[in-house]
Amino acid sequence: MLAKLKSFLFANAPDGAGAPSEDETVRFACATLLAEAGLMDGKLDGEERASIEHLLGKRFGLDAAATTALLDRAMAEAKNSTELYGHARTVKDSFTQDERIELMEMLWEVVYADGALHDYESNLMRRLAGLLYVEDQDSGAARKRAMDKLGLS
Repeated sequence: MLAKLKSFLFANAPDGAGAPSEDETVRFACATLLAEAGLMDGKLDGEERASIEHLLGKRFGLDAAATTALLDRAMAEAKNSTELYGHARTVKDSFTQDERIELMEMLWEVVYADGALHDYESNLMRRLAGLLYVEDQDSGAARKRAMDKLGLS
């Protein structure tokens, strides 16, 4: 169904501007979820942005320019949309269980990048764990690993 929708939406696109590849769609979904986590406390500070850029570059093997471009697109999407389900479903359908847990760890790193967990961020993490089909125990372990990496435990 997703393939049919993509082909319909991009059928009249100019040459070279066809539908994004599945990898690009998954990268954008992950970046948007990370951007949403960074914005959840009302602002995206420098530590959160740097954390997202580092995590995206490392996870997807992107150079600095590609990472910045991806994050800028994701930030625009996160600011203009309140919808999480579509992005979470894209990730859930494309990632293995271990990859989804890894994404939860990345998300925890972003929400803790400023050294504090806000109520809205905590709520977002619970919702995302459910949407990504990540058990509470696995999300909690990912949270602990993220806090250890950041020196917050």
